[in-house]
Amino acid sequence: MKWDDITLFLLALFGCVMLLLAQVSEVLSKLPQIIRAWRAVRHELNRGSESGGRHPESGSTDPEMPGRGPG
Repeated sequence: MKWDDITLFLLALFGCVMLLLAQVSEVLSKLPQIIRAWRAVRHELNRGSESGGRHPESGSTDPEMPGRGPG
């Protein structure tokens, strides 16, 4: 094994490590937004089940969720 091969291998290895760290950093920076979105989804699902399980398509009268309305 020559020094050129070792140098190229180390450069490729460090490049892969830097790419991996950049991706992990990106995911961790968006984690609070993901958690907030998941909580909002759970809140909406719980709110829907508390109101009797009515969906907007089935005629909900909720002003935030416009549907066809009753009748």
